[in-house]
Amino acid sequence: MQTYKVAVLAGDGIGPEVMVEAIKVLDRVQAQFGFQLEFTEARVGGIAIDVDGRALPESTLKTCEAAEAILFGSVGGPKWESLPPNEQPERAALLPLRKHFQLFANLRPAICYPNLTHASPVKESLIPGGFDVLCVRELTGGLYFGQPKGTHMENGEAVAIDTMVYKQSEIERIAHIAFAAAAQRSGKVTSIDKANVLENGVLWRKTVTEISKQYPTVQLNHLYVDNAAMQLVRNPRGFDVILAENLFGDILSDEMAMITGSLGMLPSASLGTRELANGRFGLFEPSGGTAPDIAGKGIANPIAQILSAAMMLRYAFGQSAAADKIELAVRQAIDRGYRTGDIWSEGCSRVGTREMGDAVVSELGN
Repeated sequence: MQTYKVAVLAGDGIGPEVMVEAIKVLDRVQAQFGFQLEFTEARVGGIAIDVDGRALPESTLKTCEAAEAILFGSVGGPKWESLPPNEQPERAALLPLRKHFQLFANLRPAICYPNLTHASPVKESLIPGGFDVLCVRELTGGLYFGQPKGTHMENGEAVAIDTMVYKQSEIERIAHIAFAAAAQRSGKVTSIDKANVLENGVLWRKTVTEISKQYPTVQLNHLYVDNAAMQLVRNPRGFDVILAENLFGDILSDEMAMITGSLGMLPSASLGTRELANGRFGLFEPSGGTAPDIAGKGIANPIAQILSAAMMLRYAFGQSAAADKIELAVRQAIDRGYRTGDIWSEGCSRVGTREMGDAVVSELGN
C-alpha cells in the first residue's frame, strides 16, 4: 500500500474546524482507493505566535520538510493585527513557506456550479449552467519578492519602495504550467499583463507568446489586467485558463472567487519545484481567510478545504481517481440541496460545517 506523508497546518479562525471535515473525507477515500495518508499536525500562524513565539516555528518547518505535501488551513485575525507587519501571521508564515519551498505556481479553480448560479453577483442570464475557470498565478516573483523593498525618509517625508522583478525563466516556468493545464481543458489561455505601461509586461507578453508555439493545440490571447477585470464580470464563460503574474493573479483570482458566489467554495494549490513520484510537492489551501466572525460557531463552509484536499491528491500524489470522486461527491451534495449559510437559498437545507462534511462523505459511499 502506497503511503503519503502530509503536514497538516490548520492554523487560525475557522481553519481547525474545516480541516476536520477535510481529513474525514480523506480518511474515506484512502480506504476506498487503497493508499494511506500519514498526517502530522503542526502549529502555524497566530496560534503558533501564542504558543511558540513566532508564526512559523522551526519545528513546523521541519514537519513540512519531512512531508510530501502541506494541507493548509488559514492564518491571521484581529488578535495579531497590532504586531509589526513582518511578524503578523500572513506575512511571517505563508510567504516564507512559499519562498522556502519555491512554490512558484498557484492554481485556483473558480467553479460556479449550475445549482449555485443564484449565489453569484453576476446575472444568472450571463452564466447559464455556471462556469469553470482556472487561474494560474506566478507566486514567487514580482512586487511581493522583488528588491529593493522598504520605507525610508526622504526630504522630510516617508517614501515606500516595492520593486517588480521578473526573469524570463520565471515567466517560462509558469507559462508551461498554464499551457499544459489548458491542453487538458478547453484549450485556451488568456495571458494577463500591463504591457502598455510596464517593462515587466512587455517581457511577460513576449515570453508567453514564445512558449505558446510549443502548444499548437492551445489558443493564446492577451488582455491588459484592467480589461481582464472587466471581462471577468461581463462574461466569465469566455475564459478557460487565466495566466497572470503575482500581483495581478492575486487580485483577479479573488475576483474570480467572488463571482462564483462564495470564497468558501474555492480551493487552491501552490506547487513547487520539488518533483515527487507522481506529482509535485505543494501547499494546498482554501482561498478564503480565517473568518474570525464565525470561527467556532460550526457554520463555516468546509467545501474549499475539502476540494483543496482533492487537489492535493491529484497534483502531489497522482491519485486522480480519488480526487475526481471527492469533487463529484461535493457536486452531488450540493445537487441534493445541502447548503451552509454562505450559499443557502430558499428551498435548500441549511446545514453547519460538520453536517456539510457528513453530506460529502455520504456521497462517497462505503
